[in-house]
Amino acid sequence: MLAVFYVLGLMLMMFSVTYVLPIATSIIYSDGQLLDFGVAALACLAAGILIWALTRHHKRELRSREGFLLVTLAWALMSAIATVPLLICLPGLSFTDAFFETMSGLTTTGATVLVGLENLPPSINLWRHALNWYGGMGIIVLVVAILPLLGVGGMQLYKAETPGPMKDEKLTPRITQTARALWLVYFLITVACILSLKLAGMGWFDAVCHAFAALALGGFSTYDASVGHFDSLPIELVLIVFMLVAAMNFGRHFIAWQQKSLRTYRNDVEAGTMLLLVGISTLLLSYFIWVHGTYPDFGTALRHVAFNLVSIATDCGFVSQDYAAWPMFAPIAILSLSCCCANSGSTGGGIKMFRTLVLVRQAGRELNRVVHPQIARPVTIGGQVVANKIVFAVLAFVVLYFGTIVVLTLTLMASGLDFVSAFSAIVACINNAGPGLGVVGPASNFQGLSDVQTWLCSLAMLLGRLEIFSVLVLFTPMYWRK
Repeated sequence: MLAVFYVLGLMLMMFSVTYVLPIATSIIYSDGQLLDFGVAALACLAAGILIWALTRHHKRELRSREGFLLVTLAWALMSAIATVPLLICLPGLSFTDAFFETMSGLTTTGATVLVGLENLPPSINLWRHALNWYGGMGIIVLVVAILPLLGVGGMQLYKAETPGPMKDEKLTPRITQTARALWLVYFLITVACILSLKLAGMGWFDAVCHAFAALALGGFSTYDASVGHFDSLPIELVLIVFMLVAAMNFGRHFIAWQQKSLRTYRNDVEAGTMLLLVGISTLLLSYFIWVHGTYPDFGTALRHVAFNLVSIATDCGFVSQDYAAWPMFAPIAILSLSCCCANSGSTGGGIKMFRTLVLVRQAGRELNRVVHPQIARPVTIGGQVVANKIVFAVLAFVVLYFGTIVVLTLTLMASGLDFVSAFSAIVACINNAGPGLGVVGPASNFQGLSDVQTWLCSLAMLLGRLEIFSVLVLFTPMYWRK
């Protein structure tokens, strides 16, 4: 396993470069945090060099099984090392809360334990949003694009970190080119979002931060009131568009950019189903809360439902209204959508739309077999036959997904949290969606949780980001047998 730590040391050395953005921000805004981020960057670099030096004689190509251990250790260790500037700059912040904040950033969950966000030094705020952005496309995917230059293969990391159906998908002949292509598209769309938010009325700093969070579907904001602070319809519309774009498969975006055509989206069953589900849900819930008198007219209801529903359904986590105060059916429905709307190959979490479609088609096939036991009808998605091994893998994932939610919810309840808060906190964290309901609702945050509850939510975020299998496989006896 020393080869795993060799690569981990290289990754930490690369991660130290990410401190350049907050360091530059501290210089531009003269916020007094330059030395703190410099110390943090050196600490990260030193830790990487130390691990690399101790294991440099164990350099070799990683096996597939070692990829799972590496990505789990990488996300945990990078979240831990990213706490250093927060712990230095924010007196009184515990390591537990700092780790939760950085884990939330890197897993693009967007849940926070901090208050007074608008009063934080600009470099700290940018650091939080940069963690969102780095974690969105996947730090591992970025590393995959670089490791071969250092003589280390990246396929095992790509397969261990990349979500579901994209594991064996290559957009280009070489895996490093695929990783670079994805990051190029990610960067270009982020730039487009920054410019659009600036034109919609945001200042440059807020535009950069919110674009980072929107494209990563991370949900961090520079204000306690989140996007509600701006109370701007143009800003909300821009964010809706880019959140939906980020919830689609970035491989599809790359193909569209490469072909200079939107034709490829016509065949995207995942994206089409997501847009249809989000559109219908928005209209129905807008009518529902308007009828219940939450807002004086349907237009106002439509505006607020559209933004908050898209934000939670895509697992972003921006908030413009306290939707927990709406009739209970609405926030529960919105939170439920976070389980399935994001597409495979997107920056979102949850089950993913591909798996949802497979489950629906498989259920339909079993219903047909009840009536016609001899029928032979394969599961198809977009005209393509889905192999039975993929169907079985999806079923196994969904069992583990809901089983994990049940176990962690019951554990939170045993620690003293009420059911609504416990259940919604776990669902929001494992879907990397941000706010829950109850004491962790959109009008508050996760600050009120105990240390034990905070660590459980951090675990849920990690499980959700690495799609459960990559973490839980490490706890099976078979994994450790030679």
